[in-house]
Amino acid sequence: MHSGSMRDLLAPAVVRPVPLPPAAGAVRRPGGRWPVRLLVAVLLAQMACAMVTTALRQTPTIDEPVYVGAAAEYVYEHRLRHNPEHPPLGKLLIGTGVVLAGPHVDRDFAGDQGGLGRHLLYASGNDPWRLMLWARLPVIALTLLFGLVVFAFARELAGTVAGFAALALYCFSPDVIAHGSLATLDVPAAGFVLTSAWLAWRARRRPLPYVPLAGVALGAALATRMSTLPAVPVMTALAALSVVAGGRRAVRAVAAAGVVVLAAVAVVWAAYLAVDPRLRWAPEQHVPVVHGLRGQLVRFLPFPEAYRDGMRLQFGLENRRWQGFLFGRVYDGSRWYYLPAALLVKTPLGTTALWAGGVVAVVASRRLRPAAPYVLAAPVALFAALLPGARDLGVRYVVFLPLFLAVAAGCVLVVRRRWVTAGVAVLVTCVAVSSVRAFPFYLPYSNEAFGGPGRTREWLHDSNVDWGQDLGRLADRLRERYPGERVWLVYKGGGVPGFYGIESADPRRVPVAGVRGLLVVSDSAAAKATGRLAELIGTSRPVDRVGHSITIYRR
Repeated sequence: MHSGSMRDLLAPAVVRPVPLPPAAGAVRRPGGRWPVRLLVAVLLAQMACAMVTTALRQTPTIDEPVYVGAAAEYVYEHRLRHNPEHPPLGKLLIGTGVVLAGPHVDRDFAGDQGGLGRHLLYASGNDPWRLMLWARLPVIALTLLFGLVVFAFARELAGTVAGFAALALYCFSPDVIAHGSLATLDVPAAGFVLTSAWLAWRARRRPLPYVPLAGVALGAALATRMSTLPAVPVMTALAALSVVAGGRRAVRAVAAAGVVVLAAVAVVWAAYLAVDPRLRWAPEQHVPVVHGLRGQLVRFLPFPEAYRDGMRLQFGLENRRWQGFLFGRVYDGSRWYYLPAALLVKTPLGTTALWAGGVVAVVASRRLRPAAPYVLAAPVALFAALLPGARDLGVRYVVFLPLFLAVAAGCVLVVRRRWVTAGVAVLVTCVAVSSVRAFPFYLPYSNEAFGGPGRTREWLHDSNVDWGQDLGRLADRLRERYPGERVWLVYKGGGVPGFYGIESADPRRVPVAGVRGLLVVSDSAAAKATGRLAELIGTSRPVDRVGHSITIYRR
């Protein structure tokens, strides 16, 4: 990020967007810098405490061992072999924490990517609690930095108070806290897209250096998750729009779009070269052949072969028939309305209201209308690309919405009415209370209209509720309340129960009559239970809950 932009982030609010006039409350005042910095620091500090506490208490989720294992392979062995379906940049960031943890790495491991992560965590003499914390810390730090981008973007559009409102919504977002505290790729990719949009907005006044920097941020998103590819035409168009809005010729606008594309492509190549300068590519898993328009698209991508094979793997995953769960119903395939419905459950009520108001304000206000494409175009494109997807597995796929729409929500304050300011303050406070009440169970959060975290399992499954994060809590609960009892376990997650002292057996492998004692089932498995497991649950009595994601039954 350009040094000038970093210096300006927490400076006294001076609204200088073009062609927007200065916002109220954006006048430079002597001594105004420290109150702004202090309040920003307080909001980010509480978010940091929530994320670090969550990271300390949660065992590995389903995806984390894969990313951590691949990160260790990248930084210690410098080879591209595992987890090609995601580009390496996000895992390289996770790898910085892995390096600081100083684990023992078995360079001779030859299994698949899931086994690689479990082997590193549980079979190589490492402390998985310590290693996972260090792997999660870079993502936590990046999540906090993106909070500064949210604040700066909203402040430049509608003033300092709007910046604070946007930052508060971001810092108290249960989904951002939940996934920003994990060694996963969703929040980093979303944050890089937001940063690219903010830099493109700044390019309206200063194409240099902000157009190239917008391309770098876009490249960072592409080098983290392939699902950000729909943002490429949006960001190139925004770069061109910024140059035209600055009063420059159309030929310069075309050049600006080209600079964004070239910078983005360069960052993707740099990420792969950072892993292996020779770009040796030997995939551990079978890469499917992709035909038709998709195949042509992949073939002409200007990226390394490993990236293109990763795209082929992603299309292969989309061709699978996944099982979903929504509002208590199990179904095969996908539903176009899954993500909107899941967002209704997972988003605080005050946030939903402010998002709606923010979108209306950005589109309807003459002052803010020039900023509408920068705030809304990228999330619309990304969301539209996800709607027909095959995997109804969680709102983490749309975690970019809490970032972009927090900026839009702050823009409600462009309406200079006392009742608007009071209403925003009340709604932000409600969001904060709802978020704090969920502590430290942010992953299974649902809003009060749907009963809170304790009832989320009735409406949704998988990473919305139960992603394997509570295995350590289960071990503590069994030691404290049920010592010596027979345990039958159906666990959905990336942890190894035996490492935490859980001696258990799979109840699905013995006759129903032989299952006596404690039946422990992850809620995602219970939601989709059929056959023997459904019979076992139906003839058992629930006696305990662990972390809103695991139920203990007695037989």
